[in-house]
Amino acid sequence: MNKELIEALNVLEKEKGISKEVLIEAIENSLITAYKNHFEKADNVKVTINRETGDYAIYAEKEVVEVVENPILQISLDDARQISKKHKLGDIVNIEIKSKEFGRIATQNAKNIITQKIREEERNVICDAYKDKEKEIVTGIVQRINGRSISINLGKSDAILNESEQVKGEVFMPNERVKLYVVEVKNTPKGPRILVSRTHPELVKRLFEAEVTEVKDGVVEIVNIAREAGSRSKISVRSNDPNVDPVGACVGVNGSRVNAIVDELRGEKIDIINWNENPAILIENALSPAKVVSVIADDEEKTARVVVPDYQLSLAIGKEGQNARLAARLTGFKIDIKSESQAKELGDFGFEEE
Repeated sequence: MNKELIEALNVLEKEKGISKEVLIEAIENSLITAYKNHFEKADNVKVTINRETGDYAIYAEKEVVEVVENPILQISLDDARQISKKHKLGDIVNIEIKSKEFGRIATQNAKNIITQKIREEERNVICDAYKDKEKEIVTGIVQRINGRSISINLGKSDAILNESEQVKGEVFMPNERVKLYVVEVKNTPKGPRILVSRTHPELVKRLFEAEVTEVKDGVVEIVNIAREAGSRSKISVRSNDPNVDPVGACVGVNGSRVNAIVDELRGEKIDIINWNENPAILIENALSPAKVVSVIADDEEKTARVVVPDYQLSLAIGKEGQNARLAARLTGFKIDIKSESQAKELGDFGFEEE
């Protein structure tokens, strides 16, 4: 132990963010372990390390006794008085132990403990760094495709994009840059396990926060998101400032803002609608771009009956029911859509049979 070691610990702390104090404590513990491996007991051992010079000392606390029965724990009165004439029976004397007494195997064990602690702290530092990015967006570089999962380098660690979190039809090439939503960060013996997603609805929200200043500042609030990743998303927004149009802010001049997000999502369509506390108006907005004739909403049952013009029925329902399905998920209402002709035939929705 010397200044060179302390300097090395300072470098580790600076470059890898590993606390010097944590490493010194690990060294202290390793020396105690080395002593225990040599003497088979270490309950009475103390280690002191000078944080500036790196000088260290190992002491065994021994009780002063008349007759020594256990030399590891006891010292005779005569031997104790050779250290200090003031010692008397029952005193505890600190006896310095020289590290060379531990032997080669014990020293190697101590080295292994230090190395293990450094690796452990490296993992903890990296995990803590990415733990702060949990539920946020990160940019990574595609490294390799492992079967159905994709390994993506985030800088200090790799993330895993599982098949279930991939958008169907998206194809990535090695070294391609991609934005991802961090779902979860776990600390494992092999290092941090970072799970990311391209399908999570929060990815859309975070992209809007990054692209739209009003959303980032809280002037415009994204109330809800319904998403079918790779195909279409619907988001409801409201403004906390009467002078700011929430939809216009998200769309941007000539669609610049929303188009940037659509490009990042590789062509996924995005419908932005005004949120309204009136369920009927909210449902009407959610069915955009279809025009709506009338909406009867039951707030308790969370059901709604909607009438649209005959020529708008297919648009309101959407391809394979997507528009209606996303509108239902966005509003939380089960929506029954009928055309004007269907409503009149049924005598429902306020229409009478002719």
